[in-house]
Amino acid sequence: MKHAKIILDKTLELLTMIAVGVLVIDVVWQIFTRFVLNNPSSWTEEFSTFLLMWVGLLGAAVAVNRTAHLGVDYLVLKFPPRLRITVELIVYLLVGTFAVTVMIVGGIELVQKTLVTNQTSPALNWKMGYVYLCLPVSGFFITVYSALFMGTALLKLMKRGSAGA
Repeated sequence: MKHAKIILDKTLELLTMIAVGVLVIDVVWQIFTRFVLNNPSSWTEEFSTFLLMWVGLLGAAVAVNRTAHLGVDYLVLKFPPRLRITVELIVYLLVGTFAVTVMIVGGIELVQKTLVTNQTSPALNWKMGYVYLCLPVSGFFITVYSALFMGTALLKLMKRGSAGA
């Protein structure tokens, strides 16, 4: 199980790094064609928008995995350990529920609808359904990480429960 998580982590981080690298190259090319060649590229802006979508959503999954997501924990840190773990469990349950319902289910529905209606991007002429795959893909990663953290929180609660009994 631990080996599978390491592979999942490295795959997600590699995908995100590649997307960021390609985004940097794309923006540099856009600046070069605009200011040096005085002939702005017609596709780079659209491509950078699509890459930014992927980077933002995959980066959110990386943040969930590293527990680096935004949170105000000043009050929670004052709770007793058992209540703190319970709050952690509830937070990951909410995050996982959001990821499943909005990002995976809603994302798959969005991808299907845009593929059926054959929506394409103006400059690149790409099917928008493939661009929107960033939602269910990142939702999958966030769901997996939320489930893993919920399992860890449950184990902590059971350990504390049996220690206190």
